[in-house]
Amino acid sequence: MKVSGFTFIRNAIKYDYPIVESIQSILPLVDEFIVLVGQSNDNTLGLVQAIDSPKIKIIQSVWDDSLRQGGRVLAQETDKAFHQIDSESDWAFYLQGDEVIHEKYLPLIKKAMIDNLHDTELDGFLFKYKHFYGSYDFVGDSRKWYRREIRLIRNNKKIKSYRDAQGFRKENKKLKVKMLDAEVFHYGWVKPPDIQQSKQAFFPSLFEGEKFKENRNFTKGSFDYSKIDSLAHFNESHPQVMQNRIAAKNWNFDFDPTKKNFNFKTKILHFIELYTNFRIGEYKNYRLLNR
Repeated sequence: MKVSGFTFIRNAIKYDYPIVESIQSILPLVDEFIVLVGQSNDNTLGLVQAIDSPKIKIIQSVWDDSLRQGGRVLAQETDKAFHQIDSESDWAFYLQGDEVIHEKYLPLIKKAMIDNLHDTELDGFLFKYKHFYGSYDFVGDSRKWYRREIRLIRNNKKIKSYRDAQGFRKENKKLKVKMLDAEVFHYGWVKPPDIQQSKQAFFPSLFEGEKFKENRNFTKGSFDYSKIDSLAHFNESHPQVMQNRIAAKNWNFDFDPTKKNFNFKTKILHFIELYTNFRIGEYKNYRLLNR
């Protein structure tokens, strides 16, 4: 069995993406790791090169700004990276630049790939998510956060990134997947407040295209993490590759998890999910195989 990892990244230093930690988190599991580095305003290329692993293959890329509508350029970069993996690979493990896998899940993931290697009906695996917010001590627990996504797929080039690179489809049909009892740790909402503010000013340009007009006042100051509906304390361990980054955190954020800033309808839906683990109206870009 051969496994490839793949990702894309741009301006990792400017927007404080844990891309190094993301790549390192699954290096033990893959035989190669394709990193598509977009043209950047910082030394993202040097940052990735410094990982210095023989498994890593770096490819420089130029983003197509004409696709800056609905986040389509993100899907295109994902597809470009996917098409660079070794044709002999059986599985392709995709992580975005702010996603990290805890080392405790690696044996489970490897076993799932081995056990399902010859299950031709299976297109990939679904992961659960933990979305960290404000600091490394809190996770989002409301309906605004997606709970699951496909991150491990067959090396089948009929599979393509969907919409804004949040998931995948095969010939525009939902992938048939199995759920893994493993989580992706998403750190996109844990950055110094000034950098988070800058990222939030830039990111809409990827979805609004030429209609986007940057609010320059929004690029200044600090992001207000307190404007959030609901959080829960995180009392478990973070991935080992994240320890240095966590130790270097230089801002404070605290939140009272008993506060729930919901309207009446959302409050009801939240408690239904809390006690049943069922999310009413949940968007599912996959077909779950229960066997």
